[in-house]
Amino acid sequence: MREKILVIEDEESINTLLQFNLEQAGFEVITAMDGVTGLELAREEQPDLIVLDLMLPEMDGLDVCKNLRQSQLLIPILMLTAKDDEFDKVLGLELGADDYLTKPFSPREVVARVKAILRRSQYVTSQTPQPDDLESLKVGELKVYPDNYEAFFEGELLELTPKEFELLVYLIKNRGRVLSREQLLNAIWDYDFVGDTRIVDVHISHLREKIEQNTRKPIYIKTIRGLGYKLDGPQ
Repeated sequence: MREKILVIEDEESINTLLQFNLEQAGFEVITAMDGVTGLELAREEQPDLIVLDLMLPEMDGLDVCKNLRQSQLLIPILMLTAKDDEFDKVLGLELGADDYLTKPFSPREVVARVKAILRRSQYVTSQTPQPDDLESLKVGELKVYPDNYEAFFEGELLELTPKEFELLVYLIKNRGRVLSREQLLNAIWDYDFVGDTRIVDVHISHLREKIEQNTRKPIYIKTIRGLGYKLDGPQ
């Protein structure tokens, strides 16, 4: 069964170009030309990934992203942004987008990003075993089941986006090691961000909000000044 991609883009030429190239790459593609229609399609069709432009009529991309995450729809989102929209890029990531591309972009790059996100988001299988039967990763009050795509903190199930989950698993598997932002980019996002490591910082911030009592004095995910991040447990 082909993976389904929802493209929400109001520029007809870009919408058509994305649809053509994604279909050529083997995906099923559905499209929307405004945010309201796109949000409705996302809820109805449950696509495997959404390509989401930020500048949309009716409802902008940031509000679409926010509504999806508030509805607990953790569908991976690839944002499309204008070159100078630095604030919107960061805000989009903070609202739960997994990745972004700056216009203008090549169709080949879009397809590569989509494949990379999907490849690293395939954690849930059709037959989900129970947590007690799974291998778990445990640090302090944090317990993660990689095969079941579930993470718990103090016994409570964490609501994580695909990239947040991947990042958490990678940090735990490398417990005690200092990992640079570049290492995390290569490991989790599977391509070179050309030195733009803010996406790592935003996702680290999200994780801290969910597993730290005091984000200014983290116990689990620590910043190693000038080097990167390290996951460790409570002493």
